[in-house]
Amino acid sequence: MLIENPLNESSLAFPILECLHIAGFVCGVGTIALVDFRLLGVGLTQKSAAQLWSDTAPWTLGGLLLVIFSGLMLFSTNPDTYYLNYAFLLKMLSLVLAILFYYTAVRSAAAGAPSARSRVVACISLGLWALVLFGGVFIGFTDATVHLNQV
Repeated sequence: MLIENPLNESSLAFPILECLHIAGFVCGVGTIALVDFRLLGVGLTQKSAAQLWSDTAPWTLGGLLLVIFSGLMLFSTNPDTYYLNYAFLLKMLSLVLAILFYYTAVRSAAAGAPSARSRVVACISLGLWALVLFGGVFIGFTDATVHLNQV
């Protein structure tokens, strides 16, 4: 490699970034789960889903931004380890789908009256975020990689 990544020069950089990544996930996805559970009629029933959405929006966005930026920095430490890993690819696909779904379908469901549709939307959202989590956990445990030069 022509240019060395300064993050690879410190033994503390990766663990600190990993902690920031997890903290961002807890903050962002934790607030998303609050809204999803409210749509399911579980917990925080003193507030409407729309009010809960509004109250948690800054924390959700802040957490997701922290996850994305710390994730990009983690990725930069060894890109080959990540982009050739099936679990990482699952995580990235799930992350994009979960964010899009949350800011479209969940937002719409939270703005409306509670219904069977809003409960289905909440379940799908929770499932997508669970895939993101499991994809991240299994990055370190899977040796299954994409082989670009298969014959």
